Amino acid sequence: MSSTSQVSEIEQSAARVSSSKKGVWVGRALSGLVVLLLIPDAIIKFIKPAPVVDTFAHLGLPLSNAVTLGILLLACTALYAIPRTSVLGAILLTGYFGGAVATHLRVGDPLFSHILFPTYLDVLLWLGLYLRDSRLRALIPLRS
Repeated sequence: MSSTSQVSEIEQSAARVSSSKKGVWVGRALSGLVVLLLIPDAIIKFIKPAPVVDTFAHLGLPLSNAVTLGILLLACTALYAIPRTSVLGAILLTGYFGGAVATHLRVGDPLFSHILFPTYLDVLLWLGLYLRDSRLRALIPLRS
């Protein structure tokens, strides 16, 4: 099967998947919430107030990496916020969050408040994208 016919098949499946306007709006709201949480997190890495300095020290990360992490987070968040590149952004943010989970796990932070917090954001991120993108719902259908 050629890649063109696979894409066409996915698009046809997406057209068949019904989505309510309410579900799409809930997806947009969840995605917006995630973006609204991540943008300040990225910006604060440029400003480097005392909590950022303390957190980097606690995690054993050089403070010189703060700007790099801020740029990465802003870039991935921007890709996620743009509908055309939102799946790529979600994939990249999932990797970013995986690094955060590993870092918090390495230093022995509390499970539910620190280690799993990036996972909570990731679930919201993917749920929002799933609800607002019919192509993703066609690609990963939920069975009833």
